[in-house]
Amino acid sequence: MTSYEMMLLKGTYLAPYMQLATLLIGKTREGGGNMFRHQFDTMATLIDYGYIDSVILKAALVHDVIEDIPDFNHNLLLSIDYESPAVYDLVLQVTRNPGETKSDFLTRVRETGSRNAKILKCADRISNMISLGFVVNTEFIARYTEETVRYIYPIAEEVDKNMLQELESLVHSRRLYLSAIVNSQP
Repeated sequence: MTSYEMMLLKGTYLAPYMQLATLLIGKTREGGGNMFRHQFDTMATLIDYGYIDSVILKAALVHDVIEDIPDFNHNLLLSIDYESPAVYDLVLQVTRNPGETKSDFLTRVRETGSRNAKILKCADRISNMISLGFVVNTEFIARYTEETVRYIYPIAEEVDKNMLQELESLVHSRRLYLSAIVNSQP
């Protein structure tokens, strides 16, 4: 990271977004793990890949609050700082709408999402795929892995080849895991 990038990151005002993310404390994830920590894992993945734009980092910290907090008051997000409207817009782009199928949602992100929405979705999926190590339901792992190949690979191919490589590695390891389970059953 260059000194300029470090200066930009140093000036990013994250604390209020971190506080808003605490609404997710105690919420479990279908794919395994903890919702609150997942927000931070997603942000860390972005930083690891060199994304230090303040809007995308803030959105990573709260990307699941609208979808996963019933009756979430969006004004809590919109009133944080001058970047809140842009953060809110980005979060909406990666939020599944009520009644929207998972395939329709992921297709919408791929076809109409902004570049930042696609990057955020890739970082989100990397975190999700890593968490699959905590899942017992092999059908969920298989479905999620194939969904990653079908919908997320094309997004990653478009926005970040390095993220695509990590996703491919995660898919490969999850397929090996599933194969080992199938082969170990009598």
